Amino acid sequence: MNSDVQIAGDPLAIPHLLPPVAAHPSTVAGFAGLATAIAADRDGWTHLVRYDAASRWYHRLRTGPGYEVWLLSWVPGQGTGRHDHGPSSGVLTVLDGELTERSAADGPVQADAAAPLRLGAGAQRIFAPGYVHEVVNDSLEPAVSLHIYFPGLTEMPMRGPRCAELAR
Repeated sequence: MNSDVQIAGDPLAIPHLLPPVAAHPSTVAGFAGLATAIAADRDGWTHLVRYDAASRWYHRLRTGPGYEVWLLSWVPGQGTGRHDHGPSSGVLTVLDGELTERSAADGPVQADAAAPLRLGAGAQRIFAPGYVHEVVNDSLEPAVSLHIYFPGLTEMPMRGPRCAELAR
């Protein structure tokens, strides 16, 4: 038997050779892919977005076994405060505008505390349970983001002073 067998053409064009598409993601990469697919389907979410000057607006877009998808809007100056997501991991994807993510060590400032990250449309952040951060719209324009939590978000403990204050 010849071990140098090669497939001519595009094997992805032959559907019966592909594994079945999972109904719901089960890996971090799968959740990141789901976020990317939802972001690309602008007709599926843009009509839902609302802006609220008093507080961040949010809408649960969908749920699946063990996860939920949230759509959020941010007017300039709105932010989360310093928090984590309890036992949930997550994928944050910026759909429109720009957000700033700040993280810092719990307690006194550490020399290796992360510098603020500017996240423009299309940027994605993946985080594990217990990751402490804050997200703020520091820009002059509104922003929209998508958040997937797995397992679904059951708690969001606030963690004292803002990360920006800790970094001073």
